[in-house]
Amino acid sequence: MGSTDFDSSAPDPYLDPTTGILRNLVGATTSKELAAAKADLVAVRVVQLRDSARIEPSRDLQEFRTIDLTRPNNEPFCPVNLIERAAASISRELTEDNHLQGLERREFEEKLSYYYDSFNYIHPFREGNGRTQREFWNRVAEDAGWFIDWGKVHGEQLNEASQIAREEQNYQPLIVMFSDCISPLST
Repeated sequence: MGSTDFDSSAPDPYLDPTTGILRNLVGATTSKELAAAKADLVAVRVVQLRDSARIEPSRDLQEFRTIDLTRPNNEPFCPVNLIERAAASISRELTEDNHLQGLERREFEEKLSYYYDSFNYIHPFREGNGRTQREFWNRVAEDAGWFIDWGKVHGEQLNEASQIAREEQNYQPLIVMFSDCISPLST
């Protein structure tokens, strides 16, 4: 979601100095090749995620980040040395919350907002966190009997709601955003 910043006086460790594109695990050397690989891998992973009983992050394109990142307003994401511990902790909490299954709509929206913010703070990748989260939450929502229409979510609204949640622990803007884009799955 949105862009991330880091110390611009230092070289970007995620860019290949030869190609100028993000280092990647697929051998892409041009932006066009990387975009094609992303599209293919995302399509495959979305199908796998929807068919899988387990939800886990994919490292097809890149490894977890190795440097600290901040939002454009200099608010930090999870420190790199805490990513795995933070992810394990919030994943355990989500599991204890039965992956949001069996909740009435309002409670689902509230808990989804809390967990969305918590997972967003972790921000494990240099690129692709928003796409990864959308697919993850699509699966959680579907398993809980809900549909999230991300087409109704506007980037600026999401960024602002996420910032308020992170800075003030006020999830109301996220709750409002999700209430506008969540509907029960048809049976």
